[in-house]
Amino acid sequence: MNGNHYTKKDILQLARDEGVRFIRLQFTDMLGTIKAVEIPATRLEDALNGKIMFDGSSIEGFVRIKEADMYLRPDPDTWLILSFEDMNYGKVARLICDVYTPYGKPFQGDPRYILKRAIKKMNEMGFANLNIGFEPEFFLFRLDEHGNPHTTLPNDVGGYFDMAPLDGAEYARRDIALEMERLGFVVQTSHHEVAHGQHEINFMFADVLSACDNVQTFKQLVKVIARRHHLFATFMAKPIATVNGNGMHTNCSLSDEEGKNLFYDENDSMKLSLLARKWITGIIKHARGFAALTNPTVNSYKRLIPGYEAPCYACWSDANRSSMIRIPAVRGSATRTEIRNVDPMANPYLALAAILMSGLDGISNPSNDTLPPVYDNIFSLTREQREAQGIPNLPENLKDALKELRADPLMEETLGDHTFNKYIYAKELEWEEYRKLITDWELKKYLSE
Repeated sequence: MNGNHYTKKDILQLARDEGVRFIRLQFTDMLGTIKAVEIPATRLEDALNGKIMFDGSSIEGFVRIKEADMYLRPDPDTWLILSFEDMNYGKVARLICDVYTPYGKPFQGDPRYILKRAIKKMNEMGFANLNIGFEPEFFLFRLDEHGNPHTTLPNDVGGYFDMAPLDGAEYARRDIALEMERLGFVVQTSHHEVAHGQHEINFMFADVLSACDNVQTFKQLVKVIARRHHLFATFMAKPIATVNGNGMHTNCSLSDEEGKNLFYDENDSMKLSLLARKWITGIIKHARGFAALTNPTVNSYKRLIPGYEAPCYACWSDANRSSMIRIPAVRGSATRTEIRNVDPMANPYLALAAILMSGLDGISNPSNDTLPPVYDNIFSLTREQREAQGIPNLPENLKDALKELRADPLMEETLGDHTFNKYIYAKELEWEEYRKLITDWELKKYLSE
C-alpha cells in the first residue's frame, strides 16, 4: 500500500491506461471524517496542479465564511484506483490532498499538515521514520427492517478466533481482506475478536503518514464491503455496554536512515534501548494531555473502564496487558511499543502527531531518568497503591480529558493555536450536548422515585 512514488506524468498516464472516469480528492476534517471533492478525469491535470478549490467554511474546524476559499493539493504518492467502488459509471480513483490557503501556504488547521509538522520535528532530531502498525477493531451489526443501521444486534455469536458457523461474518471479513489486497495492502492477520460481531484485520506497518492515510482508506473500505453483505460496520469505541469495545492498538518504532530499529538494544536486560525507554516515558507523561485526541468522544471513555481489556492507567510493561503501553515479546527489527488506549474514532493524524511529539519530548529530556515497567495487575490495585507507584489514571470522561488537554503546553504546540482552540470548542459542545440528555437508564432508575 505504501512505497509507491508517482509523478504527475505517471498519474495522467495511469488514468488513461486504466480508463478512470472520476477522481475523488480526499482530505480529513478536524474530527477525523473523510471529506472529498469529486471531479471528472478531464480535470485531473488541473487537480494535480493544485487548481481545485473548495469552501473551507463548510468543514468542521476549518475557517470562517469570510476566509472560505481553500485549495486541494494532491499527494501524488496516494494515487489509488478504488476497486471496491461501484463501477457502473466508470472507474473511480482517489488522491489524498493537503489543504492550502489562496496564498499558497499550508493551511494550519489541516490535520495532515499538523502531522507533517511533527514529522519534520522528528527528522530535525535525527530520526528518519516513525513506523506505525495499527490494529483497528470494528463491529458488524445487522441492518434493521428498512436497511438502516439502527440496531446493535451482532450477526454472529463468535468469540476470540472462532470460525464458522459461530463466526457468521467470516465471508464478509474475508471479502474485506481480499479487497484490501487488491488495493495493495499487505494483510497480516484477520480474525474474530472477543465480543459477538467484533472483528480485527491487521495489515503491514508503514511510515506514520502513510499509515494514517491507510487506516482512513481501511475504514472506508470496511463500511462499503459490510453493506454488500447487508451488514453495518462501526468503529464506535463502545457500542454495547456489556462487552469489550473497539480499540486501535498502535504499534510504534523509530528508525534511522538505514532502517535500523532504534528501540532495540541487544545488551539491555529487556532488549530495549534507552531511547525506547525515554520515548515511553514521554508518552506516559503526556498521556492525560493527549487523551482527548486518542479517545475523542463521550463514548470513548465508556471503553476505558476495568474489566474489558482496555487500559485505564498510564504505565508500561513488557508483559502486562493491563498497561497502557505494552512491549510485544518479539525483538530485533520488530521491537516496538504497543499503545493500547487509542480507539478507532480518533483522527489518526492528530492522535499520531500527539503521540510522536510526546515521545520526542521524552527523548529530548537530558536526564536519563525513565519510568520503570509495572508487573502488578493494575486493576487489582487500590487508587492509593497506584498513586504510591506513580501510576496516574487516564481521564474518566471527555470533560476531564479536555481539561488535561488545555493544561498541556506540548499539545497546544502540537496542534497549533487554530486547531487547539477549535478542537476544544467543538468537544466542549459535544460534552454539553451529552450532559443535558436524559438516558433510558436514568428513567428506569429514578422515574418511580
